[in-house]
Amino acid sequence: MLKRLLDFIKHPTSLNIFINTFGNYLNVFFTAFYAVLITRVLNAVDYGSLSVLLSVVYVFTNILDLGTTASIYSYLPALVEKKHKDVGSFLKTVFTFQSSATFIVIILLGLTFPFFDKMFLKTHASPVQFSVTALSIIFLVWQNFLTNAMNAAKEFLKVNVWSNVSNVAKAVIFVPIIFFHLTNIAFIIFTFGIFGPLVFIILVLVDQKKYFVDTFRAVTSIRQLRIRYTLTFFGASQFLNMSQRVDIFLLSFFMPRSPDIGYYGLAQKIILNIITAIVSITQVLSPNFSKIKDRLQLIKELKHAVFYMSIPAALFVVLYLTPSWIFSLVFTHRYDSAISITRSLSLPFLMFVLVNIPILFLLYSVKKPFHILIAYFLIFVVIAVGCY
Repeated sequence: MLKRLLDFIKHPTSLNIFINTFGNYLNVFFTAFYAVLITRVLNAVDYGSLSVLLSVVYVFTNILDLGTTASIYSYLPALVEKKHKDVGSFLKTVFTFQSSATFIVIILLGLTFPFFDKMFLKTHASPVQFSVTALSIIFLVWQNFLTNAMNAAKEFLKVNVWSNVSNVAKAVIFVPIIFFHLTNIAFIIFTFGIFGPLVFIILVLVDQKKYFVDTFRAVTSIRQLRIRYTLTFFGASQFLNMSQRVDIFLLSFFMPRSPDIGYYGLAQKIILNIITAIVSITQVLSPNFSKIKDRLQLIKELKHAVFYMSIPAALFVVLYLTPSWIFSLVFTHRYDSAISITRSLSLPFLMFVLVNIPILFLLYSVKKPFHILIAYFLIFVVIAVGCY
């Protein structure tokens, strides 16, 4: 029994999941650390506005993924393993496609955001706040592209080291500003959405200079995008993306500038931090599911998935059972109203953990994104109608 346990721990998948989960939870630690600081300098109303603007950043960042994450994890591992000549062409094509779409969307967002904010979000964001929000989308799209490419090549250690060096760099400029109470919403978004990703991007380019040059010289090819597969998953991911943010957007619309948005935003941030564990696990399992050839391999990977997914499932249970005094100690009594909201959100998100197991199979093994599109659409409708 002990030998089996040691063999399981030493397995490459286990090691990669440990590295990725540990690295991502260092990210969570830094995020929680910043949240604790921010709740001490922003009131609930301003924290609500910050939560809505950051949600805009994350929603558009996920929209501008354009389904490329699925393509990267489905096709890049095999290309890298075989040292195929199309690696550079694949990466350049995906990056060019994604970046071009991002710049177009940012221009359109710049023209429509004041009207959109006035009619729907009602954050009363200043031009400076909006400009920083829009620029953050570009840098986060680039950071996500590099992260996905490196993870698909199983460079989990490097990705997590660079990501947390970026976190340290953010802390170096963030903590003194917070300490002297000089911070504001625009500066917070700049730190998280521009400065941090820029540090990460520079570190990747310096370390991977050779691959960057080879990719830059490669030829783009539309066939590398696998349009049907990519766009189908793009549509599916948007329904999931919106289902995770539609709650706070509806609150912002019906209760503009209310402190309740701040309480809900904090509760949502706690939940999304636990979802980080799910993401870190699926990032490691995705390349393995993409290479499944027979039933025995499938059963083996499904067992791995069930075991590893039990970790975030347990975290949601622990969150539900966490005593109120711990919340108050961390976030101060000003945010006590967020405690019941956090508990209310924790148990439903257990279902989100379980949903990811069949999705790994459908998306990467049999490559049937249409089924996921239908499932995510139904999830979005249920959540949107329920929240309304």
